[in-house]
Amino acid sequence: MVYSILQRSQKVLAASRQVHKISAQVLEKTAAEETVTSSFASFIHGVRPEHLSEVVRHRSKRMILDSIGVGLVGSTTHVFNIALRYCQQLYASNAVSSVYGRKGLKLSPTLAAFTNGIAAHSMDFDDTWHPATHPSGAVLPALLAASQMLPPSSKPNGLDFLLAFNVGIEVQGRLMRFSTEAHNIPKRFHPPSVVGTMGSAAATAKLLSLNVTQCAHALAIAASLAGAPMANAATQAKPLHIGNATRLGLEAALLAARGMEASPLILDDIPGCSGFSAFYGDYRPKPLPLPANSHEFLLEKQDVAFKRFPAHLGMHWIVDAAVSARNLLINYSGSFSPSLICAILLRIPVSKYINRPFPESEHQARHSFQFNACTALLDGEVGLNSFTDGCIHRRELMELLAKVLVEHPEDNIANFDKMYGEVALVLENGDVLTGRCDTFYGHWRKPLSRESLLKKFRSNASHVLPEDKVNSIITTVENLENLPDSSQLASSL
Repeated sequence: MVYSILQRSQKVLAASRQVHKISAQVLEKTAAEETVTSSFASFIHGVRPEHLSEVVRHRSKRMILDSIGVGLVGSTTHVFNIALRYCQQLYASNAVSSVYGRKGLKLSPTLAAFTNGIAAHSMDFDDTWHPATHPSGAVLPALLAASQMLPPSSKPNGLDFLLAFNVGIEVQGRLMRFSTEAHNIPKRFHPPSVVGTMGSAAATAKLLSLNVTQCAHALAIAASLAGAPMANAATQAKPLHIGNATRLGLEAALLAARGMEASPLILDDIPGCSGFSAFYGDYRPKPLPLPANSHEFLLEKQDVAFKRFPAHLGMHWIVDAAVSARNLLINYSGSFSPSLICAILLRIPVSKYINRPFPESEHQARHSFQFNACTALLDGEVGLNSFTDGCIHRRELMELLAKVLVEHPEDNIANFDKMYGEVALVLENGDVLTGRCDTFYGHWRKPLSRESLLKKFRSNASHVLPEDKVNSIITTVENLENLPDSSQLASSL
């Protein structure tokens, strides 16, 4: 028996030596054999404002404006107030960074990033990218906080700020494209809690002008601070995923700036010694080329989706389909009469965390195909007030929810670039009226117009700011490249 145990111990020791040998071989690569991690660090350090095309500048400024707007309206929510009270009770000697919707209130940079990140996702009203993540809310609060932290002599200008923002977006997109698993609606962890943390670290490292080695360490430190489970979707804890991503990415960059070191191979795929590959089973990383005269950012090829109402992105397909079905019923009978409906059939992708037949809270309702479809049928739209307790628990809605049946067609894939929504009303007389949405207004294939985006921003921001302040923010963001001191944007919030 002792001999058997000794044999097993020797096998474990041999395996351990092999892992260390592989890692050592990778570490011994020459500069000419650049690692994936070092290529990302070189990109973060070396990319320049002139690499931003007009399309990328335009799209990223829309993202910044929308993210500020949803953050401002998010500062009115219960979950934001919980986080804010918590942060105010923590001791901080460097309260220099602004908080959304709280004029005159300052927190330490990391806590300001945390609370503003929570605000951005508190209503699930923030932008969504493909592969699936919420890119802006994980990056923007860190940059706003960091811009106010820096001394007057080294304040980054607006163009520096815009470049850093795009670095954070680019790193998120590149990392998600290393996995086919990442393209679909998530099951295990919430993507912004992983790639968002990395994006925040990259963006902050750029804004702070860290050197190449420090940029690599910032990414590696951020990887050790990343991750949050999908089980907390549709709860008050979900906005923490964005708050922590932007805060912890900022902290990772600050720690790297102060000399903390971490794995130089965090983004590389090292057999037997997982780095970022721990998050994805099919992780296949590629180096990120250092820009020469030009660089094509992913945002140039893949725009983001902006939400028209505060709910999970998947709800936008089913709401538009439900409104179409509602209009068909009105044309059919002269009015919308729920009594004519025998059953409501939803044809949706398989995604457990957004399949909620009878939601009991606002956060569950924002993640319920059934609730959003029935609300759209009853009211003809879904908006901010749809998620109040009074609307969630009204009798008419409960009666409609009891009629809902769900089907999962094989061709309806849980992927924001491929899914569709279909709502079929089966009437008491046997007739069937079907509404379908393949691409909703606000999706990257059908982007919001400037007028629609500004209307959303004005509506959100006006909950906490007067009209002149709202207009001033719009002007500042649309002319961000010309801003001499980027901290002026944070100070206006």
